[in-house]
Amino acid sequence: MNPVVSLRSKVGITQGQLAVQAGTSQPAIAFYESGARSPTWSTLQKLASSQGLEAVVTYLPRLTREDQRSLNYHAAVAQSLRKNSALSIKKAERLLSRMRAQHLEAKELFDRWRQWLRLPTEDLISRMLDLGVLSRDMRQVSPFAGQLRPQDRARILKRFRKEYRS
Repeated sequence: MNPVVSLRSKVGITQGQLAVQAGTSQPAIAFYESGARSPTWSTLQKLASSQGLEAVVTYLPRLTREDQRSLNYHAAVAQSLRKNSALSIKKAERLLSRMRAQHLEAKELFDRWRQWLRLPTEDLISRMLDLGVLSRDMRQVSPFAGQLRPQDRARILKRFRKEYRS
């Protein structure tokens, strides 16, 4: 995921808010997020610092095509969580209960999802969209399956295919 998008997602602010707090412009943030411009390392540190965070470099295995597609779907779920977290989490908890009963071999992952669903919304989203190996595994047994409308999934998949070819 784009580091500027990731930062905003983690702290739950708009492009404009980040721009003001970091002493830059909203169009600059939009350019970084769209990939039209690449922020320098010092810019990333400045943006993170404006939010009381520190930018760090982490090396991870490359995301597979499936990992990237799942991340795109979960980014859309994150938007819906921000709009109505109570309803989304309630649906996820119901599905999680059914999944736990049917797939005993994945108990540890389901137990972790149960813990994540109790977190504040932005913390849940941060874990859900993390690029680390644990979050990749968690997305494969997501209790948010089925929360996107078919037309939304189709739109995401169409955009994903276009971006993935680039």
